Amino acid sequence: MQKHSHVIAPRLRILLAEAIAIGPGKAELLHRIEEKGSISAAARAMNMSYRRAWLLVDTMNRSFVGPLVGTATGGTRGGGAFLTDLGKEVLAHYEAMEEKANTALQEDIDQFRQWLRPDGPLPPSHGNSE
Repeated sequence: MQKHSHVIAPRLRILLAEAIAIGPGKAELLHRIEEKGSISAAARAMNMSYRRAWLLVDTMNRSFVGPLVGTATGGTRGGGAFLTDLGKEVLAHYEAMEEKANTALQEDIDQFRQWLRPDGPLPPSHGNSE
């Protein structure tokens, strides 16, 4: 059997009505904001537009009982962004939940590893009716 070069893992999303309150992409954005101190720098690091990053932050801030990301305006550096205490707590708890899910589903993940192609999906075929 060939070794898989692709990550095989479930990804957790926390929904609030129709909105994804937090999921893998938003968790990564929170990490980047914490690392870079700026929404725009976090967006650049993720190859994402500032507007898209701002909309994701806005969705998170509106989904929880308080904001996950705070902003500071002005100053010589033009302000910045930071994770609030709630933001740090939510991010840590979300990541702990993902770890629990991955541990609980390990046997199932191993089974899928046997079923999935080791080199990734085949290219799309045209004229195939499924």
